[in-house]
Amino acid sequence: MEFSSNLIKVHLANYLANLPLPNSIVGIFKLGVKDIVKLIPFYATIGGVCYLSYRVIKPKNPVNPAFKKESPKVVDGFDIEELAESTAFCRCWRSSKFPYCDGAHTKYNKEHQDNVGPLIIKKK
Repeated sequence: MEFSSNLIKVHLANYLANLPLPNSIVGIFKLGVKDIVKLIPFYATIGGVCYLSYRVIKPKNPVNPAFKKESPKVVDGFDIEELAESTAFCRCWRSSKFPYCDGAHTKYNKEHQDNVGPLIIKKK
């Protein structure tokens, strides 16, 4: 514990104190090449920590937002003879009539810049 305490309180404090951190955005343009090179590891570390934090807390959007969530796997089967001449099945998982398509993919596509559409089965 003493090692980490010394590392943070002494060495990190000295490292940060010796960095040529500008006081303003305009101050960046007044830095020399050597000063900019000294800042690269610092800003790379800050960027890496921010990126890793984002990856950990980023919201996860499931493909299936609400349909049969209690089931370990959603499987539906249909007898082809019982279907209408043409039947559209949902592939975006947003349909209120799932597994049949109700056109909910149109709104989903606009919001998520996607191009998913229904699976259409036609009888000959």
